[in-house]
Amino acid sequence: MKENLASRTADTLRTLIENGSYKPGEKLPNENILSNQLGISRTTLRESIRTLVSEGVLRVERGSGTFVTDPFNQPTETTWSMNDEKVTLRDLYEARMIFEPEAAALACRRATDEEIEHILELGAEVQKQILEDPTGNARIASESAFHSSIIKASHNDFLSQFMPIITETIEKTFALRINLEMIAEDAYKDHIMIMDFLKRRDAQGLKSAVLIHLHHAVLHEQLVIND
Repeated sequence: MKENLASRTADTLRTLIENGSYKPGEKLPNENILSNQLGISRTTLRESIRTLVSEGVLRVERGSGTFVTDPFNQPTETTWSMNDEKVTLRDLYEARMIFEPEAAALACRRATDEEIEHILELGAEVQKQILEDPTGNARIASESAFHSSIIKASHNDFLSQFMPIITETIEKTFALRINLEMIAEDAYKDHIMIMDFLKRRDAQGLKSAVLIHLHHAVLHEQLVIND
């Protein structure tokens, strides 16, 4: 159980780094502060950090602290930037509707049993956070980790470069604070459907479930996609 929590925490930290919450070269908060923010023990945090250090995401400087590797996994050069003000929430949802259902279908076919188990654990954490604090930071981070883990399980390195789009979409959705209770209610039901199809390795069913989930969010955000 501890190992699973450490793995989930590593995913959460990785997501925070990928979305720019912790920038290349930046020092992470000390153990007490970061473990309290994430709601975990310092032992679990240390295990998560060891995982990310082994992946080259973090580096530990004795006597100074833990830092984000500089640069952090820079992808091949792209012409778009999610920090560009022209990139709207509508743009982000349109992009997710294009790549995420297909990536989920690939994950259904390619993920190992261990990866599926891990995704389901992340999904259970999201459900827990929705019930406890549907608009809290832990909910946002867990939601991003859950969806990103599905993309990662597609075993397509190019698609994995789109994971920050998921985080950006979720953060912008919560920042607008429009119909968040309805979004949470639908998300809880949608996650059950997504996890069920994943467990059964039903690629077409999962593809449809992810698309439905995105459509629910678009509907509640009052965005117009098909114009």
